[in-house]
Amino acid sequence: MRTLPQILGLVLFVALAPRALGQQQLSGPVDIAWNRFYDYPDVLRIARTLTAAYPNLLSIEEIGRSALGRPLIVVTLNNPRTGSALSKPAMWIDGNIHGNEIQATETVLYSIDYLCRAYGNVAPLTELVDQSVFYFMPSVNPDGRANWFQEQNSPHSSRTGMRPTDEDRDGALDEDGPEDLDGDGSVGQMWRKDSMGSHRRNQRDPRILEPVPTEPRPDGSVERGEWSPAGREGIDNDGDGRVNEDGPGGYDMNRNWPGDWQPEHVEDGAGEFPLCFPETQAIATWILAHPNIAAAQSYHNAGGMILRGPGVEYRESEYSSGDRATYDAIANAGAEMLPGYRPMVIYKDLYPVHGGFVNWVAESLGIISFTNELWTDKRILQNGNEPSTEEMTRWRDRLLFGQTTTAWKELPHPEFGTVLVGGGNKWSSRIPPPFMLEEEAHRNFAFTAFHAQQMPLLRFQAITVASVGTNLWAITVEIANDHRIPTRTNRASDKHIGMADRLTLQGMGLTVLSSGPMPQRLATTFDPVRFNPDVLAVEGGIPGLSVRSFRFIAQGSPLATATVRYTGEKFKSIESSITLTPKP
Repeated sequence: MRTLPQILGLVLFVALAPRALGQQQLSGPVDIAWNRFYDYPDVLRIARTLTAAYPNLLSIEEIGRSALGRPLIVVTLNNPRTGSALSKPAMWIDGNIHGNEIQATETVLYSIDYLCRAYGNVAPLTELVDQSVFYFMPSVNPDGRANWFQEQNSPHSSRTGMRPTDEDRDGALDEDGPEDLDGDGSVGQMWRKDSMGSHRRNQRDPRILEPVPTEPRPDGSVERGEWSPAGREGIDNDGDGRVNEDGPGGYDMNRNWPGDWQPEHVEDGAGEFPLCFPETQAIATWILAHPNIAAAQSYHNAGGMILRGPGVEYRESEYSSGDRATYDAIANAGAEMLPGYRPMVIYKDLYPVHGGFVNWVAESLGIISFTNELWTDKRILQNGNEPSTEEMTRWRDRLLFGQTTTAWKELPHPEFGTVLVGGGNKWSSRIPPPFMLEEEAHRNFAFTAFHAQQMPLLRFQAITVASVGTNLWAITVEIANDHRIPTRTNRASDKHIGMADRLTLQGMGLTVLSSGPMPQRLATTFDPVRFNPDVLAVEGGIPGLSVRSFRFIAQGSPLATATVRYTGEKFKSIESSITLTPKP
């Protein structure tokens, strides 16, 4: 028999449980661990399993094959009960264009999973899914990803695609890649024994190679170390005096897009011509066939950055103040959501990039686009500061228990004699430790969802009918965009990218005599178009968080009905019926 305090405690638990556990109740039919990383076969399995589990929301298609024959997949998230995919504004989300930037893929997959689990349970995300479409590409570079997982690599290698390439221009392909000399499965650092060396091993912690003092001793002598850096672990396979200079692949798919593409002598790794790689060609073809894409997000690593274009200074003037205001509003919100991340401009705050994906999408297609560089070491100490070498060492020892480092080993080397091999393995930097992966994925997903929530959402704010003569009517249409992103960016409008929006007035027995935009809603004049007044092309679209007004002068009998429609590529069209009756 329960006592009164026990009964009261049970009642209190039952009353509080739904509230306290609300966020934990986003369970679904697919149980995916988000505290680990997945190789490409697992990525495909997860994507297909999610699609099978949510057949009313998800579909999957293969849009091409990678250079080594792996399927390139796009997962579409759309609720067909609220309209076809192409009838709604869409967001493109991809990751892992660089093979070593692995958590980008998990972030894309997490986004699919979370949106599906949230649908019907979390009101803002349910509304977002009903109003929008998402196109997800988990891995742009499955070959590079597979190589990073399966072969010996460092945190920085396997960035490239894997089509064999003559990187050192000696007539041979991929003939001098790295070697795993100590057998730990990674490509570590290498130091050569040198009696005039620049570094020595720390006496208390021999894992640390510290520089020797360069200033002379009081007696004028100079201290010498015993080790000098020799680059990454490997040997000179082709006898040209260099080590690891022509490994697998050797190009950069994020330099191969048509927007401001430049040849190899200007932009290293750009390829022979824009879209010369099967991956970039397949993606570009697919995106161009989906003009409803109004927002784009590409995930990379690392550094904690929210990047927008341009990639080069001479294109900065092509970003209008209006477009920059949209970018700034979204990126500044992201900085609040992503601790340690900073809004940045690629050319100014990172380095110049020709032919980058985000630049092509933004500048050639007029889409509001960001690249997030996932993970920053500022997350390690949870205080927003960049950790020192000593703090990083302690953190790896205490929280990761040394799992991301390999003890130094002295080994014989055919070119350098005795070498010291070891240090950080391929898991040692650029990616979050597994126990922090889900938080990193969720925060970036939340930022991307916020970006998607800014895609255009239109409504008729008012439609008024006034009699201006016998069977002659002035019809004023006010259209509001309640979200931040315009229906057409200034870039799209200025360069006539894509189709202009269309405002039409049609009805039986109705003749439109004139039409045009109004400078403001209470204006008595408007700027008439010269041709086809019943179909008004609105090149500038409807700016974000604003209202634009238009006027038609039409001839028709009283009580006749007509339909007003506003259509375009990057938003859901709206329409309304009117009756030619003057408002009192």
